[in-house]
Amino acid sequence: MSEDENPDEMLRFFSGSGFALKKPKKLGVAVSGGGDSMACLDLMIWHGRDLGFPVEAVTLDHGLRPEAGDEIALVAAYCAEWNVPHSVLTWAWDGSGNLQSKASNARYRLIGEWAKQCGADLVALGHTQDDVAETFLMRLARQSGIDGLAHMERSFEREGVDWTRPLLSFGRAKLRSYLKRHEVEWAEDPSNNDPKFERVRARQVLEALEPLEIDADVLASVAHNLWLAKSSLDLVLRASVFKYVVEDRGDLIVPGEIPEKDGFIPPELIYRLRRVAIRWVGGANYAPRSKAMFELEDGLREKGMHTLGGCIFRMVEGKKIYERRFRITREYNAVRNVVSSTDAPWDGRWVLEGPHDAELQVRALGDAVKNCQDWRDTGLPRQSLLASPAIWRGDELVAAPLAGLENGWTASAIGRGTFSQFLLSR
Repeated sequence: MSEDENPDEMLRFFSGSGFALKKPKKLGVAVSGGGDSMACLDLMIWHGRDLGFPVEAVTLDHGLRPEAGDEIALVAAYCAEWNVPHSVLTWAWDGSGNLQSKASNARYRLIGEWAKQCGADLVALGHTQDDVAETFLMRLARQSGIDGLAHMERSFEREGVDWTRPLLSFGRAKLRSYLKRHEVEWAEDPSNNDPKFERVRARQVLEALEPLEIDADVLASVAHNLWLAKSSLDLVLRASVFKYVVEDRGDLIVPGEIPEKDGFIPPELIYRLRRVAIRWVGGANYAPRSKAMFELEDGLREKGMHTLGGCIFRMVEGKKIYERRFRITREYNAVRNVVSSTDAPWDGRWVLEGPHDAELQVRALGDAVKNCQDWRDTGLPRQSLLASPAIWRGDELVAAPLAGLENGWTASAIGRGTFSQFLLSR
């Protein structure tokens, strides 16, 4: 049966293909009220009824547009019609930093927290083939490499939650035709036509490329081809490079170049290793851009050190370039204001064990390393210890496990898994 004969069957088949491998215990759906997310919600409700798993919806109000209230009401009315629980989360921009980036990070963080609270073990997002094409163009403008231009992942983990993008095979036009056939209302966000937003400009460029027969489907195919190349490089990285990396109490020691019997491992693999290392040590959701990676290479060659992504690279041994090794440690300035309770991961990865107390806090050790008499005996550089987790009671230093001041406490960098686990999960 062709798509033209029964488009609903095709949509349902491909949007639910991931459930054949693993059916969620409860599926969360992020819904803004726009056409893509409403189509995603409707399809996921259908799969839930068909396969027997509950569905819950969530909407994040960024507090940026007056139309948001009507869009939330639209989603709420639809959920009530189908007896689907619906939650509304709120977020307010503090006016600092890049709005789009901060809003995106907040979206994943808040929806991730919601998923954990309501017991959803998988969250569906309404990204489409058009999103793939627009993202490709935006990253092309940033001179991205293979990783940036590769196709969006259909499944990924973030904020301790599993996410899925079930609509990546379909364009917005097909999804809106589906909504019309099923008489499902959706809202049009006026900002989708505002050229001050990069994605809107990318959409306009995509329309201009139509005379060359370059459309969303073509760019999505190119992105998929690059994803295949990326996957192959990742396999080579794991097999050929990882054996040269040493994990040392939250730091990584990595090679500058790696000699092999038949020559050197290509620089691209060294760059890939560094990108993953920065994400593991620094906790960023995305690797630095290519320009920043090239600047890192220049800094390491000229000075033997460089700071990037909240991490410090410092040469620790080797005179010849292929003998050089670099220690990657967390930058103190990146964590100096990070505070958590002792029973929560600090800086997203440090897990503390000891006599927990509500009066205690975890903060960076900083200059208080001078109060740890045995810090030199630990074998860790002072730079590493400055950014290491310490237990504080107000201004009183209670313990600094990595600096030799244990007092019944231990600290392990396992919040994101070991580096080997992190590397295998990319």
